[in-house]
Amino acid sequence: MGTFLAVYFLVIFAIIIVCYLIPMWKIYERAGQPGWAVLVPIYNMLIWLRIIGKPWWWVLLMMIPYVNIIWVIWATNLLVKRFGKSEGFTVGMIFLPFIFWPILGYGDSKYIPLEKTEE
Repeated sequence: MGTFLAVYFLVIFAIIIVCYLIPMWKIYERAGQPGWAVLVPIYNMLIWLRIIGKPWWWVLLMMIPYVNIIWVIWATNLLVKRFGKSEGFTVGMIFLPFIFWPILGYGDSKYIPLEKTEE
């Protein structure tokens, strides 16, 4: 019975992971980045930061316990805004991610690239 339960939870976990990876893959591709980057642990955060226009050292802030919650929420908000959505959509991305990540990945919203400023 213990082995069956472990396999059952492993299968459920794998389904949940795949349900998050596929929409993220689509989001990265829509932003002009490689979709496979979602599969590489630290590199995917670097690409996410590139999409939202933040520096690489934000990865370090995202690794600090408890502080990372603020930075990930902020980065999620910036990602949502890059696709022309509002803060309400950010709340949905945080509390109902299994619904809102696919909406962002497969929906009709367009990626808004960062404007280049001339110095």
